[in-house]
Order: sequence, then structure tokens, then C-alpha cells
Amino acid sequence: MRAVVQRVSQACVVVDGETVGSIGAGLCILLGVATGDGEAEADRLAGKVARLRIFENDAGKFDLSLVDSGGEALVVSQFTLLADTAKGNRPSFSGAAPPERAEPLYEHFCQALRDLEVAVATGIFGARMAVELVNDGPVTVVLEQ
Repeated sequence: MRAVVQRVSQACVVVDGETVGSIGAGLCILLGVATGDGEAEADRLAGKVARLRIFENDAGKFDLSLVDSGGEALVVSQFTLLADTAKGNRPSFSGAAPPERAEPLYEHFCQALRDLEVAVATGIFGARMAVELVNDGPVTVVLEQ
């Protein structure tokens, strides 16, 4: 699993002109599920995301996590994070899990965040989505499991 985690002041996902998920301050998480990933990887990554200390304390230091800050999470499925560009100019997505395997793991990841008491909004798995966000900082971190 690979996640691009962006600290945001707000974010939303729009599908066919309709907002399907939105958050205030928190994290926008683009999530790619790889072939061979399972629930254990989803649980570990959700724990890492929820506890990642990239929110500032009163002294302006990165010391608070999503859980500590009470922020929300917007989770968006994105298989293109698994792109392999080693050969040629056209990316290969053969490392990405097929949709029938990826969707349940995406849902499991979202539930694992909820189990850690994080409010979670989502996009629509497999849909063409427009993600709008205000990156706070900017702060962007790439995580892999």
C-alpha cells in the first residue's frame, strides 16, 4: 500500500458535479492498493497515518497527530500511485491490485481509521473524481506498507 498524505485546511471530492465527501482541517489521503496487500498492511498503514505527527503544537513544532488534533480524513482511492515508469514513457499499473481486491482493502483502511476514532469522508471507489484541497504548509508525506 502506498499513501500520499497531505495536511489540509479543507478538502473535498466531487463526482459528476456533486460533492460526495468533504472535510475541514485534517489529512487528504490518496491511497493505492498493491498486489499482495492485505488487511494487516491496511491496519498498519491506518495506524501510521492516524499517529503521524505532522500537526503543529503551540510552539509551532510538528508534535501532534491526526488523533491528537481531532482532525478529519478524506480518503481517495488512487491506483495510479502504483505506477511503474521504469520502461518507456507509458506507466504500467501491473503492480496495482485489481479492483475486486483493492476496494475491500480500501474500505478496510477507512474502517481502521474510524476504529482509531478518526472522522473519515471518502470519494467513490473507481469513479472519476475531482479532488479539491488547500494544502496547509504545504505538508505532504509519502507512506508505504
